[in-house]
Amino acid sequence: MENERIGTETEHTGVRIAHVEQSPVRQVWRRVLIAAVVLAVVVLVVYIDRDGYEDSKGGPISLLDATYYATVTLSTTGYGDITPVTPGARLVNILLITPLRIMFLIVLIGTTLEALTARSREEFRIRRWRSRVRQHVIVCGYGTKGRSAIRSLVASGTTPDRIVVVDPEPRAIDEANSVGLTGIVGDAGRTEVLRRASVERARAVIVAANRDDAAVLITLTVRQLNPSVPITTSVREEENANLLRQSGADTVITTSATSGRLLGLSTDAPRVVAVVEDLVTGGQGLDLHQRTVNSSEVGLGPRSLRDMVLSVTRGGRTLRFDDPLIGTLQPEDVLVVVRSHH
Repeated sequence: MENERIGTETEHTGVRIAHVEQSPVRQVWRRVLIAAVVLAVVVLVVYIDRDGYEDSKGGPISLLDATYYATVTLSTTGYGDITPVTPGARLVNILLITPLRIMFLIVLIGTTLEALTARSREEFRIRRWRSRVRQHVIVCGYGTKGRSAIRSLVASGTTPDRIVVVDPEPRAIDEANSVGLTGIVGDAGRTEVLRRASVERARAVIVAANRDDAAVLITLTVRQLNPSVPITTSVREEENANLLRQSGADTVITTSATSGRLLGLSTDAPRVVAVVEDLVTGGQGLDLHQRTVNSSEVGLGPRSLRDMVLSVTRGGRTLRFDDPLIGTLQPEDVLVVVRSHH
């Protein structure tokens, strides 16, 4: 039993599910307000029916007496010095004041109960998420590259609940939670951290580490846990790109070399740079899309399509739009096209 408990804690360690939760101060003030309203209702009821109550010291029931009676009644103290004596007053106590007393007590102990059950509710959310998560995208690193990758994923149709962020910095995971993403606090290069992210059931993994050595380690670990998942990784130095491919990355993006090329082009061909930025920025202007050939397009040439075709992938080989080997389009061809975003 002890081993099972430790295993459960390890499985849930660092997992943070995005959800909206009120601050403790706001929760307390909300409960105080509800309790005050309940108290005011009971005072009003007792004062209106004050002729049905009797004070042990005699004399009429004042507003202060009604407030005193409501307070000791709702708190279940009940000194008995002021009591309902008429049948109507007793009926009101049974049907109205007693339920209000129960409600008052629930409100008072609600904060304590919520604090005691907070961990249980969080574990329930994690268990439910873990039982449902599959075909998700894991983004390792929530820096500039990771956030940009997530924006692109969302723009292309991936919902936030299908994205899991892994980052060693708790503040980064808090930021990811604030935009509706599930986060795992931990080093993505460690096996147990990736297992918490359910890497075995992921449809893709994006490695957006800040260092090339970290990217290599993460890629190796992901490939070991899931031999078939597509891995896209970024690398700062072009000389490390081959090392990442050997580690199991399917797609390697060299950030420094790509930035350098755009910087060089910006001097003599600034419009080219503007178009490239437009293409890689989803949701506006021109967008890049990958799709399979439609049945109505089979037998046509790439230039005959409404979409502007950049490449055709056939039998695992990618051909440029002007390659004569393409000929006419065939079933199951995969196209990379340019579309205008509307």
